[in-house]
Parts: sequence; C-alpha cells; structure tokens
Amino acid sequence: MVLLVACSAGTGGAPAPAGPLLPTTNDALPQMDVATFSTLLAQQRGTPVVVNIWASWCPPCKAEAPALAAAAARYGDRVRFIGVDTQDNRSGGADFINRYGLPYPSVSDPTNAIAVSFGLYSPPATLFFDADGTLVRTVPGQISADDLERGLRDIAATGR
Repeated sequence: MVLLVACSAGTGGAPAPAGPLLPTTNDALPQMDVATFSTLLAQQRGTPVVVNIWASWCPPCKAEAPALAAAAARYGDRVRFIGVDTQDNRSGGADFINRYGLPYPSVSDPTNAIAVSFGLYSPPATLFFDADGTLVRTVPGQISADDLERGLRDIAATGR
C-alpha cells in the first residue's frame, strides 16, 4: 500500500521532523516515483498529513489552491501538507506554486504513477492521513471548503 501525504510548515512551524526526502523549499519539485513517495510518507509518521495531487494546467486545481494554501497556514503547527504535481513540467509547477503562494512543498510525478497507485487517474485529488500513516479519507476532484475542513479536523485531532 502506498500512502500520500500533504505537508505544510505553515506559520506555526513544522509539526514534526520531516525526514530527508521532504523538499526543503516549496518549489524544489524533486521527481519521485511510487516507492520514493511511499518512503517520504513513512518518514512523516507521527504527524497527520494532507496530500494534494494537482497540475498547473488543471482548472479545478487552480480553483482549490487558495483554500489549500489558507488551510496549510492555519493547520501548519498540527498537520503537514505535501503536494504532488502530476503530468506537468517543472517550470509550470514552480509557476503554480508561486502564483498561488503554496506554503508547503510539492514533489513532481510526471507520469501520474503516484496518483494511480491510490486509484486516482486525473487531478485534483486530496488524501488525508492520520498520524499513524493510515489513509482516512480520499476526495477525488476539486475539494470543497467543507470537505477540506472536515478532513483536517478528523486528522488534526489524532495529531500528537
């Protein structure tokens, strides 16, 4: 089983050690395959994680980005956010991160293998993992403000 996680340092600082695979800058966009991403998620154990799968060319991704950025800023001391830029190029991904002010790091998955490993075939999608690394909720498609808040409350309550 592969786990996807989203990460945010937020305004309150990182909730726990991030592990060596977590990008140190928001727009580094290191390329990852399923196995490497699974290891990255495993390194986040002890911290609830939100993984958002997005692409710079995706209109629903653009529409949900401001709400995700705001949520990452609000929950940054309790939840880690990680983005997965899929089926995209690095310059498009970096431009998207900067345009929407995403305060959390993203990784690059040009082949969409990470999303497919979770049974998701096109962006956007958001996955919520509890502090034990268990996938609690998957929201395919553009996430609503209510679904985002509900998922965050569910996993933040389990954070340490």
